[in-house]
Amino acid sequence: MGIGDDAAVLNPSPNQQILIASDTLVEGIHFPDSASPRDIATRALCVNLSDMAAMGAAPKWFTLALTLPREKANAHWLADFSSGLGEIANQHHVALVGGDTTRGPLAITITVLGETPSGQSLTRAGAAVGDRIFVTGTLADGAAALKLITSNRSLISNSDRLLSRFYKPEPQIQTGLKLRGLASACIDISDGLLADLGHICRASAVAATVSAQSVPIADDVIALCSSHTAAQSAKQCLDWALFGGDDYQLCFTVSGENLPAVEHLIATGQINATQIGVIDPPRDTTNLVRVVDSHHNAINVDKQGFDHFG
Repeated sequence: MGIGDDAAVLNPSPNQQILIASDTLVEGIHFPDSASPRDIATRALCVNLSDMAAMGAAPKWFTLALTLPREKANAHWLADFSSGLGEIANQHHVALVGGDTTRGPLAITITVLGETPSGQSLTRAGAAVGDRIFVTGTLADGAAALKLITSNRSLISNSDRLLSRFYKPEPQIQTGLKLRGLASACIDISDGLLADLGHICRASAVAATVSAQSVPIADDVIALCSSHTAAQSAKQCLDWALFGGDDYQLCFTVSGENLPAVEHLIATGQINATQIGVIDPPRDTTNLVRVVDSHHNAINVDKQGFDHFG
């Protein structure tokens, strides 16, 4: 049973484990005040589904807790919000099974439940020395999109892709499913590559080295940085990729034993991923993730990523 009673009744599939993830999005922090109800809804559900992708889980159900100010609690706002929520739910075959509504500053809390075969979920722990580090898609899209959204003028001629990446980030569900049994550790990139790869390092008691020139950045993001000098442009793009967050791609590690299988998935177009570094032996906890240039010289890093309480 879903919506209609005081609680939902769910039947998990045989020999499956249930995975649960929850995220809260607050107006003015996780999305701008000017965002449409539809954009708010699509972003809220997509970023929650991304957690399922990072665990190699198939999403099944979700709940919604919606806090609305009085001026937004009207049929038009709710219809637009519901349309966006329904679009993503239908796309990923997840059912809304409950939640709550209350009055207050605009905030959305979504809890997603998914399934994996018993013992096969991906985690942040498990990376080992010598494992290769990969990321899916391109990084810096989220930070570049936020630059466009908060700017008073269009900075590039075609901003549709970047705006879509911000308001409708594609959860890497299918990639997560394919990585089960192949990735030694995995996380989705919400707070920035360095911060989230750092979470893998802490959970796995290792360190990491990332090659700056290997980090994949899209051409339109590079174009957005092009108003600076060449050196400043390259630094801005790299900063967005390393610290910007909101990319909702996967960062995962692969052992030498499983590397050929993952490279085959990439070569045959089954997953879109780029190798960007290697897992190192543990070192100083303040320098868990080291970034190097093309000559393997360390690049000074003075940030880590999004601070939830900053």
